Amino acid sequence: MRTDGDRESDNIEDRRGLPVSGPMAMGGGVVALIIGVIVWFVTGQPPQGFQSPGGGGGSPAAQTGGVPNSASEDNLTRFVRVVLADTEDVWRELFRQRGLTYRDPKLVLFTGQVRSACGSASASSGPFYCPGDERVYIDLAFYKELQDRYKSPGDFAQAYVIAHEVGHHVQKQLGTTAKVDAARQRMSETEYNKLSVRLELQADFYAGVWANHAQKMKKILEPGDLEEALRAANAIGDDTLQKRARGYVVPDSFTHGTSRQRMGWFKKGYQSGDISQGDTFNLPDP
Repeated sequence: MRTDGDRESDNIEDRRGLPVSGPMAMGGGVVALIIGVIVWFVTGQPPQGFQSPGGGGGSPAAQTGGVPNSASEDNLTRFVRVVLADTEDVWRELFRQRGLTYRDPKLVLFTGQVRSACGSASASSGPFYCPGDERVYIDLAFYKELQDRYKSPGDFAQAYVIAHEVGHHVQKQLGTTAKVDAARQRMSETEYNKLSVRLELQADFYAGVWANHAQKMKKILEPGDLEEALRAANAIGDDTLQKRARGYVVPDSFTHGTSRQRMGWFKKGYQSGDISQGDTFNLPDP
């Protein structure tokens, strides 16, 4: 992925190395990250200590991390800033075309554990978006996990993760998140899981839409980049994760979609670049 010379977003809160008050059910680190990500995708439930959107208090103030970072992590932080800036540029323009104003999200870097308006979370939660404070949260250790355990290396695979979470921010602003939350009150857990899958697949579609327009605007793609994103989408499909963890699949517990669904919707978003084609709730899977 080409990033040289691109602007870096200022909408970053660096909380790496800062203590987090309050009890944490799961510790940080790579081991907890591995266990937590698998548990989340297998059971359909986030690890203890991470509440669903809507809970918790207000958003914390911007802070600066308390632990010096390695040169490699500094480079990765710069990359995250560039990708976030690219999403800002694309979604501002797409919203403008629809007569809307896009509110930039904040992206919070943390290590081990973090507190959000959705509650407390450990690194085992993986990257997530909290609609309560309109922030994307990520522990950069997740990228090592993506590369080593899920065999999805490459900078564009890393960009896909950010673009997917920003896709949830787009859903928040377009009112989709509120509709899904309202529907949850009258659904069984199994029914809601199916709705959650459609929400996640739409975020994958929006990630593809972003890639389409970022390429048109800035020529960000290099040979193999799309394959990197598709490989990442394949690696974190519910069916793939469940097979790896316990040898069989339980579709009623899916929360993010199968590998084929995730790849299909990302690819459709990239090929069309048309936000109106991303009604994952009513359209058949590509």
